[in-house]
Amino acid sequence: MTLKTILIGMRITLRYCFAKTVTLQYPDVAPALQPRYRGFHFFEIEKCIACDLCAKACPVDCIYIEKTGPRKIDKETNIAAGGLMTRYAIDYAKCMFCALCVDPCPTECIHMGNIHDMSGYTRKDMIVEFTDLAKEGLQTPMPLWMTSENPPDWAVKRKKEWLEFKNSQDKLSGAEAKRREEMVKAVAPGA
Repeated sequence: MTLKTILIGMRITLRYCFAKTVTLQYPDVAPALQPRYRGFHFFEIEKCIACDLCAKACPVDCIYIEKTGPRKIDKETNIAAGGLMTRYAIDYAKCMFCALCVDPCPTECIHMGNIHDMSGYTRKDMIVEFTDLAKEGLQTPMPLWMTSENPPDWAVKRKKEWLEFKNSQDKLSGAEAKRREEMVKAVAPGA
């Protein structure tokens, strides 16, 4: 029995050992991401009620949430109202991309995204402050290469999807200006 399992394993190893390798010319060619790929998070701050369930579910304690008061979701608009979000941050130096923070969210405001790379020079650069991104009207951090003068065509397409909130399928779909207004209201007093 042992010899049989060793031969099966060696057959698989030899099949891949002599297979032709495929080199992806990244960043000129888009990487092939699987449908269930778990990349850097998309966070819809306008729907967040700051219930801390995502932070409690995180096995490595990399989600930090601070608020000024309780927030409630309006059933008609699907937008949270009440206190302000003073901080929502994820430390990607600790994050395991396990998606355990996504499942317990009652308002479905946090999702695993399709960003596959984000670089930084210090550990502090790996902490993404989503409240600061919301002030800019963004739901996810932009990789450094995305801000270059001449990004490849696939990167321009992906950036357009992010700016048009294509990953947010809710009552604010198609109303980018209204969504950005609600994002700023969630983090800025008197907005």
